[in-house]
Amino acid sequence: QVQLVESGGGLVQAGGSLRLSCAASGRTFSRYIMGWFRQAPGKEREFVGGISWSGDRANIGDSVKGRFTISRDNAKNTVYLQMNSLKPEDTAVYYCAARDGDSYVSKSRNDYAYWGQGTQLTVSS
Repeated sequence: QVQLVESGGGLVQAGGSLRLSCAASGRTFSRYIMGWFRQAPGKEREFVGGISWSGDRANIGDSVKGRFTISRDNAKNTVYLQMNSLKPEDTAVYYCAARDGDSYVSKSRNDYAYWGQGTQLTVSS
């Protein structure tokens, strides 16, 4: 089992940048596919990005493609979400998630068994 703790959320103006971090503890971090999801009030939880064990493969959600990037540092047991050119519609609670079992970088929240508590991002216009 792995425990996940997100950090780095906050209030930022539109057009700005922010980096979220997710620190993992427990079982070997490098065994897990890592993902970021977000959920705005009244909306479904949405895939933002996912990254493979070694970091050589990544999927990015269509709504953030070209603006967000995902990376990981297995030596630090941490996955990052770099967010640039932020928009008010990026406002949401951002969740870190982990899955194991195979090497597929899934976009489905149902494939991720472990979740952090979330961190709030608010983008003002």
